[in-house]
Amino acid sequence: MEYRPLGNSDIRVSALCLGTMTWGEQNTEAEAHEQLDYALDQGINFLDTAEMYPVPARAETQGATETIIGNWLTKRNCRDKVIIATKVAGPGRDWLTHFRGGNNRLDRANIERAVDESLRRLRTDYIDYYQLHWPDRQTNFFGKLNYPWPEKDDSIPLEETLDVLADLVKAGKVREIGVSNETPWGVMHCLCLEQTRSLPRIQGIQNPYSLLNRSFEIGLAEIAHREKVGLLAYSPLGFGVLSGKYLDDRHPAGARLTLFPEYSRYSGPQATAATREYVTLAREHDLDPAQMALAFVTGRPFVTTNIIGATTMEQLRSNIASQEIRLSAEILEAIDRIHARYTNPAP
Repeated sequence: MEYRPLGNSDIRVSALCLGTMTWGEQNTEAEAHEQLDYALDQGINFLDTAEMYPVPARAETQGATETIIGNWLTKRNCRDKVIIATKVAGPGRDWLTHFRGGNNRLDRANIERAVDESLRRLRTDYIDYYQLHWPDRQTNFFGKLNYPWPEKDDSIPLEETLDVLADLVKAGKVREIGVSNETPWGVMHCLCLEQTRSLPRIQGIQNPYSLLNRSFEIGLAEIAHREKVGLLAYSPLGFGVLSGKYLDDRHPAGARLTLFPEYSRYSGPQATAATREYVTLAREHDLDPAQMALAFVTGRPFVTTNIIGATTMEQLRSNIASQEIRLSAEILEAIDRIHARYTNPAP
C-alpha cells in the first residue's frame, strides 16, 4: 500500500481510504467489522466517516456508523493503527430536521456539541482529521453547477467556524482539519485565514471525483497542487454506476440505486452513455470496469486518497486490488477522448 502525506501535516494516509456510509443501513455491524479487519490487513490505515452516517440520513440511524467504528476500535484495541476522519454536518434546512433541532449551523455551539458526540460514539479521545461536511453558506455543491447568487446571506462566516476548530485543536480533541464539498473560493478563503489570522490550516478537500465528474480539475486541482491541499476523492465509482452493473436498466438486488433510486446524480442519460463507453474501454483492455475507474482516480497527481466503499467483501477485495493497476498512456488517452465527448455528465 502506498502512503501519502495529508496536506503538509505529519500524518501519512493510505492511497485508498475505507468509506463507511453504508454501515448501519446496508451493512450490519458484523459486516462492517469484517471489512475493517480486511482493510487494515491490506494496509489501509485511513477511515472516513461522518456524524450524519449512515446514508440516507434518518433520525433512527444517525450516528450508527461512528458507533460501529468505535465498537471495533475497542474490540480490536487498534486505535494507534488507524487515522480516523469524520465530519460535522452543515445546514440541512429541509432534510436534516432531526439534527440538533434542525439548526445545525457551523457555529461554536453546534460544532462543539458535534465533536463531543462523535468522540463518544467513536470511543476515542481525539479525531485525527475533522472536516466541515459542506459549507454553511449557499453556494454550488452537491451537483449544483450554477452559483445561486443569494440575495440574503445569513451564513456563519468561515472565520468564526475556523476559530472554533482552532480551539478544538488546542484542546487536543482534533489533530488536523479539512473541508468537504467546497468551492475554490472557500478553499482559498480558508487558506488566507490561516495566513492572516493564524487559524488552523486545512489539509485536504473531500469532493466528488470520478470518470463521470472531473469538475475538480477546473478550479481546484491547481489549488491542490500549489497549496499542497490534496483531494480526498469520494464517489469514485459514482454510487457503483461505473462498474457497469446498472447498464441496460438492470437493478441488482440489494444494490444502492436499487434500494434508493432517488440518488440519481450519476444516472442521467449522458452519464449512462459515458459509462457504457468507459465499461467498453475497460473490457477491450481486459480490465474490470470498476478497477479501471478506481485506478484512474488513485493515479491523479492531486489525489491524496481515494475513498472506496463496498457493501460486500467481494466488492471490497476487488476495490482494494485496484491499487495494483497502472493505466497505460493508451488507456488514459482513450479516457480523455471519452471525456471530451461527455464532459462531466454527472457533476
